Amino acid sequence: MAKILVVEDNPANMKLAVLLLETAGHSVISATDAEAGLTLAREEQPDLVLMDIQLPGMDGLEATALLKQHEATRAIPVIALTALAMKGDEERIRAAGCDGYIAKPMRYQEFLATVASHLTRA
Repeated sequence: MAKILVVEDNPANMKLAVLLLETAGHSVISATDAEAGLTLAREEQPDLVLMDIQLPGMDGLEATALLKQHEATRAIPVIALTALAMKGDEERIRAAGCDGYIAKPMRYQEFLATVASHLTRA
């Protein structure tokens, strides 16, 4: 199926995302911070990036902006994974360059449906 990069610093969230994606038949590469995620995105050219927004150091919005500015990674869809679920957060996240949005805690059916919809568009 697809190669998906998960950038997530919380071990429990990472484990859940990887489990759901691998069970759905995808191959998963992972990073625990934005800098490693950017490097992997450029080297591995994944079909999709799942980006935590609240990362240590560089946050996920800044990392997404850098992915969208770089010619080699510009076309890769980025879905935000975030606990930021207040009014206006989704709009702010999309305005920063994210192509989709998944609120935490993740609900597995919604998670897989959102991933699938972005993979069919890519």
